[in-house]
Amino acid sequence: MSQPLSYVPNRVPIVGALKAGCAGCSMHELCLPMGLDTADIERLDRIIGRRRRIARDETLYRMGDPFKNLYAIRFGHFKTYQVNPAGEQQVTGFQMGGELLGMDAISADTHHCDAVALEDSEVCEIPFSRLEDLLGHMPTLLHHFHRIMSQEITREQNVMLLLGNMRAEQQFAAFLVNLASRYAARGYSPTSFQLRMSREDIGNYLGLTIESISRLLSRFKKRELLLVDKREVQIVDPVRLKALAAGTEVCLPM
Repeated sequence: MSQPLSYVPNRVPIVGALKAGCAGCSMHELCLPMGLDTADIERLDRIIGRRRRIARDETLYRMGDPFKNLYAIRFGHFKTYQVNPAGEQQVTGFQMGGELLGMDAISADTHHCDAVALEDSEVCEIPFSRLEDLLGHMPTLLHHFHRIMSQEITREQNVMLLLGNMRAEQQFAAFLVNLASRYAARGYSPTSFQLRMSREDIGNYLGLTIESISRLLSRFKKRELLLVDKREVQIVDPVRLKALAAGTEVCLPM
């Protein structure tokens, strides 16, 4: 049985686990395509660089840094953000175990955002030049990489919808539904989890104020959509929450 999500940040791999290859990683089913045989996984494992611990609030890379690696998140959570000329921060995404960081830099060979750990985390460094060589010899892996890039494009489009066409209640509901589905894909509860990001970061990402996020949490709790205890969230009525995110249920003003 999977452990509750709240245990994840405190899970510190032992030395033997740190030395394990891709096949032994708890996230390998998300990072790797189905159909790779043992020899293919070993070839991929050989190009993986060091496994790097990133402490909470530590920066993995900064905007303008030269592009060398992709980063597969083994465990933990990150946020990516850009800083405009006025010095204001704009959160562009939240990433979790089994996802890749750094694909923003492929086109221009420099990173277009900062990536910061929201909690103690660990990543696998994947030298991109070596990965490109390997992709040329492994069609299954190449197809998987294209699928990951397509998912990133779709996620960007969904963010545009969040920021452009939805009311605040719908935006926040869609944000929670998205988190729930990503946790479910990792074997964790889709209805009970902890918000690793601050309310301020959520508001920044959705284009809302921190006060708006606090009001929405209270409103959803009062309407029996959620139970909220600090950062712990329990989705009480996932059907209604999904309907609200889809725009088929209206949450009336309080």
